Amino acid sequence: MPRLTWDRPEDIALELYEQRPDTDPLTVRFTDLHKWVTELDDFKDDPAKSSEGKLEAIQMAWYEEFKDNQ
Repeated sequence: MPRLTWDRPEDIALELYEQRPDTDPLTVRFTDLHKWVTELDDFKDDPAKSSEGKLEAIQMAWYEEFKDNQ
């Protein structure tokens, strides 16, 4: 897998879904989402470069993956 950065929300979402398939992303607080993203093994970006918009894009991509697999 290519290295994960804030600009790859779909790839991050897939990793999060694989780690937490039973978690509804819409119930996750952005503080927890930020922590989980930065703890991913392949995440190689500056944690401070996140924004609400980037976290929302990850959350929505994760939700699509979650919905598609229910």
